[in-house]
Amino acid sequence: MSRLPDLVQGTLDLLLLKILALEPQHGWAISIRLKQVSGEVLSGRKQLETESANWDRLSSAIARVVRLPAICD
Repeated sequence: MSRLPDLVQGTLDLLLLKILALEPQHGWAISIRLKQVSGEVLSGRKQLETESANWDRLSSAIARVVRLPAICD
């Protein structure tokens, strides 16, 4: 079972386009259909919490590096 961050970049676009190719749908219906088809692996509040925590950790680390003082010659 792959975690969303481990998927190849662009996979989410492919999944959404495939779901939409089956029939036109609005956002909520797309998420429900993706959840059903994936066996409930690719959706849910728990995944959102996990991804949000990962983003917070990553963005904080990037900010710390960017704020390092430059060495003047």
